[in-house]
Amino acid sequence: MKIIINGHKIVVVLSAMGKHTDELVSLANEISQNVPKREMDMLFTVGEQITVALMAMAFDKLGIPAVSLNAFQVRMLTNSNYGDATVTKIETQRIEKELSENKIVIVTGFQGIDENNNYTTLGRGGSDTTAVYLAAALKADSCEIYTDVDGVYTADPRIVDNAIKLENISYDEMLEFSNLGAGVLHNKSVKVAKENDIKLIVRSSMSKVEGTVVSNFYNKCCNLPKITGVTSNKNIVSIVGMDIDNDTKDKLIKILNENNLKFNNLDKTNMQISVTVNEEDVNSCIRCIHDLFFKK
Repeated sequence: MKIIINGHKIVVVLSAMGKHTDELVSLANEISQNVPKREMDMLFTVGEQITVALMAMAFDKLGIPAVSLNAFQVRMLTNSNYGDATVTKIETQRIEKELSENKIVIVTGFQGIDENNNYTTLGRGGSDTTAVYLAAALKADSCEIYTDVDGVYTADPRIVDNAIKLENISYDEMLEFSNLGAGVLHNKSVKVAKENDIKLIVRSSMSKVEGTVVSNFYNKCCNLPKITGVTSNKNIVSIVGMDIDNDTKDKLIKILNENNLKFNNLDKTNMQISVTVNEEDVNSCIRCIHDLFFKK
């Protein structure tokens, strides 16, 4: 049986099921609040390997040839920034071989391997990024992201009843959405799509409704500035009230960067400073601040 849909061979990238990654975080936190990032990445990769294997089994039951591959088998090479790695190269030979044998190829999202063959992860929501990197490496015509919403809206439709779904949105607008809290697409995936001119299509995994196309689209209907949408982020925490001078502020920025901690905001008012970080990075941020102020 040849698996070609509308002239295209298919590569599928899967995330972990449901809240499985959160469950793994909880298991790790039962042991320690300061688990080594390398070990967290080793733990996290379990979720995606479960889903790709089960999906391949489901295709087999339907009589459709398919094969599941993890980051080692694909050779999804990254740097060693555990928890927030960047893909440096994808060796596509294995995928192309399986496609030539008319199989659907199912790849673990979110994970890669570094030069020492340690597992790495691309950041929460990183399966989107895996899909876009693969689309670029394989020179795919487009990359479709299936999620729990049927497109990109002007606001979160779960909060704003009259939010409007956008038919098209530019890479830059989508990147701003992602950076400022919209959970539809991982911000890295949009950045990689823009760099490689990969057309992204955001669709619902629960319906056949047409989604939103993310591309070089720009609305040129008029010269007036327009508001594309409104976004918010509830999963951030501010650490406030630190007495600090400019030299110490620069040292704080350096130590946060060295630990691959993304801070959304760093405000200095008079001699006090506040740092805003993602909720999952709070403990690591506090440890960095402690080391800066108290470690000899």
